[in-house]
Amino acid sequence: MKTLRALVALLCVVTLVHPAFAADQAQEPQPAPTWVLQKREDAGGLKAIVAPYQQREAPPVNYANSNRLEALLRAGNLYLSLSDAIALALENNLDVELSRYRAPTAEADILRAKSGSLLQGIDTSITQGAAGVGAGAAAGAQLVGGGAGAGAGAAGGGGAQQQQTTVGGTFGGLQIQQIGANVPNYDPLIQFNTNWFHRTRPLTSRFVTGTTFLVQETSAANFQIQQGLATGGQVTFAWDNSYLKENTPYDRNQLNPARTGAFRLIFSQPLLQGWGLALNRRFLTIANNTRRVADIVFERQVIETVSAVIRLYWDLVSLREEVKVQQQAVELAQKLLSDNRKQVEIGTLAPIEIVRAESELASAQQRLINAETQVLQQEIVIKNALSRTGLASPAVATARIVPTDVIRVAEEAPMPQVEPLVQMANQKRPELRETRLSLENSHLQMMGNKSALRPQLSAFAFAQNNGLAGQINEITGTIPPELVTPPDPFFLGGFGRTMEQIFRRNFPDYGVGVQLQIPLRNRNAQGNMIQSQLTLRQQEIRLRQLENQIRSDVENAIIGLRQAQARYQAAAKSRVLSEQTLDAEQKKYALGASTIFLVIQAQRDLAAARSTEVASQSSYANAQVGFYRATGQVLDQYNIALKEAYQGQISRAPSPLPPEEAKP
Repeated sequence: MKTLRALVALLCVVTLVHPAFAADQAQEPQPAPTWVLQKREDAGGLKAIVAPYQQREAPPVNYANSNRLEALLRAGNLYLSLSDAIALALENNLDVELSRYRAPTAEADILRAKSGSLLQGIDTSITQGAAGVGAGAAAGAQLVGGGAGAGAGAAGGGGAQQQQTTVGGTFGGLQIQQIGANVPNYDPLIQFNTNWFHRTRPLTSRFVTGTTFLVQETSAANFQIQQGLATGGQVTFAWDNSYLKENTPYDRNQLNPARTGAFRLIFSQPLLQGWGLALNRRFLTIANNTRRVADIVFERQVIETVSAVIRLYWDLVSLREEVKVQQQAVELAQKLLSDNRKQVEIGTLAPIEIVRAESELASAQQRLINAETQVLQQEIVIKNALSRTGLASPAVATARIVPTDVIRVAEEAPMPQVEPLVQMANQKRPELRETRLSLENSHLQMMGNKSALRPQLSAFAFAQNNGLAGQINEITGTIPPELVTPPDPFFLGGFGRTMEQIFRRNFPDYGVGVQLQIPLRNRNAQGNMIQSQLTLRQQEIRLRQLENQIRSDVENAIIGLRQAQARYQAAAKSRVLSEQTLDAEQKKYALGASTIFLVIQAQRDLAAARSTEVASQSSYANAQVGFYRATGQVLDQYNIALKEAYQGQISRAPSPLPPEEAKP
């Protein structure tokens, strides 16, 4: 029996102090922690003791723009390449900055999970970039989970569109985790209790105490530590000691004052409901998955923001080209007006033709003003997307954006095969990874509901060592001392004698037992399990829907890219033919074989053909971005490193500025 008691005590002590039984042992390699999980290097001595009870301040938000923005400003112009626009968005865009806070939020949940607490989860919504005023058709299909491919509007569109938010819900939150088997508290809980009392009670009889009023002076100093175990059990160690002094005589109380003490070790373990390492570590596994989801959501936000910035950039390029088209139309109208005035002066043309030419010039000038206005509006949208301060900085607000890259339409190429691209999209699209992790977490949550179906069967073991010591009571009573049995000298002494008895285990208590609790019908647990299974099946359906949608996105993106390429080729050919038609009409008009109406019509046709060519270029560029998004290639195609994006510091240097003599 002594051997059994020793083994039980040893097991309880080992489970109390050994980290292998705690829930915070490593599950899998984790991403580099943010400031939430980083240990304080200066926390030594007293600081290490008080650190868990002090608030950890989150670093303040940095609203200063990166140096890249100033490096690209010169003489009131912001010279911007596509590479620099992407880098500025990753460094300064506030949507990206907002998404960076998901990782520390998820790591705070890891801390909660290590303590056995419920999780709060993270917000998985992402913000779409502004669509801008646009110069081409909207590009890219609607991507499930990643928001719409917000392209540009038609060339004659209105003002800049505002940002929209795609709500993704909360990942790993409290709603489901409150159901199922409970998880123990893994943070050791230490309790101290000390007290002192003086009590005086009048009594109706002297028989028990030997006095008509009882005066007691008591004090106690107790200590207890509890530790939850990853197996679902709990171990408790307690140290109790008390002091008692009374006014009872020797014949009633031989030891007065007296000290009692006890060391107590209790171990309890569920054997059915709540049993299992994986079950009781499920919150930590869910928290680790949520941390991975935080990175995935950040990747989605980066893809969304970069895609929007690329579209805004190419739309600005197209809008500036549209300004050039309208300027050419104004020049043609001015030339026609000048020629008509000369012919009217020499009498070869009726004066009414001057009025018609002036009307055409006024219309062309109005279209030019509209095009220039759209450029200014598009620049405002881009500045807000690439700057933390938006238009609050005077240098940025007054600067004109000069894009240094041009749209290049690829030559006609063979239609790419769908299956390899679908496989690539299934590997690279972050929405799929996020959905699969959500499905994994649902399995973990269902594990708790499955355990709650079982009856509650728990086993316990305890061991306690007691001690007692005191002084000989010097208060005389009604019975002569020689007639009273003297106290055992073994109990004479003070606090040291009490501790000696405890450690020598002179007065041990020990025991084991089991407790079984069976809920009849068990309808609550059955209902919870049914709901969790149905939720899991719904998530499996959503996963299949997403896989089907990705295939559809890829096929639509391929078709859209091919059609955009064909539209550009047709627009370019139409523009060449319109130039030839106008040249022929101008020559015929000079010879008197045509009318001013036909010349004006040819000029309008040429301006429309040039605008269509510009719009088709923008449409192709946007379709290309949509293709990269659908196949999950945005980060690869534009050389974006997520680590640099997360840090907000892009290593590549700003593009060189054009020579001083170059004019925008």
